[in-house]
Amino acid sequence: MILIGNNSFANCIVRFYGEGSSAIEKDFKKASAVFQGKYLQSRVLTDGEGRVCILTGMGNPEEITILKLKELLAKAAKEVKNCEMKEAVIDISELLKIFGIQCVEKCVESIRLGLAEGLTYKKDAKTEEYNIFLSGIPEDQLALAQELHREGEVLGDAVIFTRKLVNMPGNKLRPMDLAKEIEEHVKDCGIEYVLYDYEKLQEMGMGALNAVGGSSEFPPCMCVLRYNGDPDSKEITGLVGKGVTSDTGGYCLKSRDSLIGMHGDMAGGAVTASVIKALAKSKARVNVTCVIPICENRLTAGSLLPGDVITSYSGQTIEILNTDAEGRLILADGVSYAVMEERVTRVLDIATLTGAMANALGNHVTGVIADSDQIWNELEEASAGTGEYFCRLPFYRENEKMLESEIADIKNMGESFCGAITAGLFIRHFANQVPWIHLDIAGTAHVGKPLYEFQAKGATGATIDTIYRWLKG
Repeated sequence: MILIGNNSFANCIVRFYGEGSSAIEKDFKKASAVFQGKYLQSRVLTDGEGRVCILTGMGNPEEITILKLKELLAKAAKEVKNCEMKEAVIDISELLKIFGIQCVEKCVESIRLGLAEGLTYKKDAKTEEYNIFLSGIPEDQLALAQELHREGEVLGDAVIFTRKLVNMPGNKLRPMDLAKEIEEHVKDCGIEYVLYDYEKLQEMGMGALNAVGGSSEFPPCMCVLRYNGDPDSKEITGLVGKGVTSDTGGYCLKSRDSLIGMHGDMAGGAVTASVIKALAKSKARVNVTCVIPICENRLTAGSLLPGDVITSYSGQTIEILNTDAEGRLILADGVSYAVMEERVTRVLDIATLTGAMANALGNHVTGVIADSDQIWNELEEASAGTGEYFCRLPFYRENEKMLESEIADIKNMGESFCGAITAGLFIRHFANQVPWIHLDIAGTAHVGKPLYEFQAKGATGATIDTIYRWLKG
């Protein structure tokens, strides 16, 4: 639990010091011999009253960014855990001097992530409870701080929920399991939830989704979530998230090493569900509809074959060149449904789509393709307040021609180059000229080794913060 206010009875206090700060030696005699305030440097000392004092270095205060702020708070929370303290006061007065009261939101979110326990199925696993108090907030700003505190809790919970789902093994999260997890997640917060099972998808003509997942023992489904936060507006943002709970590559079988971790190929769907709940909990004045096509991409007797031609929900035919390019197929049906049936006025699709994007941008930059400068500019502006990195890739008519098929309306693979771009453009083909933006989180959705203090090995929950801020405005 994270609370606003000082707790004079807590026997653990965390303080932040800039590099070379004269306050270090003033507060703790001779402390400067072991602690210089370097960025993320941490020392545990005892004050004159016998309390545990965790000193956390800010580095050069003039170089602190939102990203560094998040790291500092997560680092402080981890140090509290390492000291086996269940109650602590974190003094953020030095951070308020730099960022102002608005940083309370990011402080709370980052503490939540620093304290969060990873997913485990160990028999004797235990969950620890912590009480963390944020102090140093001026009296006249306490009301606003409480409001920001609530928003930070909402965003922290959104990231933690996404991480849990993405980290779950494939046998623990079949398509209908994911649908039920999402249903439970969004209940009682003003979100309308609709589930289309396999039989209904067949009636609807969800040809691309069914072609990918229909041969699995665990059939596909699709979730639709609607949040109407601004009834006076006709604008609706569509969020379409890839929900492949297990991806073998089908007959274009992945290698053994590539198969490991493919249970997390539903990260895009988890992100969209988390974002819409965060918006609903914050009562954001915006209308959002999430469409999450969910399936397994299995190698079975009835699976797709290279060379097959299928008919998508839009009625357009698709030539299959690679059965491992399945995410764009189910997103094609998801985007078509969002545009044709939900009447969204702009659409964002998000997916762990291509290894090409991960190879190009690594684990810290999300790749973006967009045909709307306005949406891109808004998203980029939102990212300035979250510390998340995005890079927009260009596309041209020459890239679109790579997807032309001789026997179908479009093929699901381009050439052996520009793979991340043509994958995005394939999805754009089904947006029916509605303003569109595509986020490829193949690199950023999970990490083998954490890049930042607020991350853990495995799922990251990347982009939730930025999409939420973009939509909330």
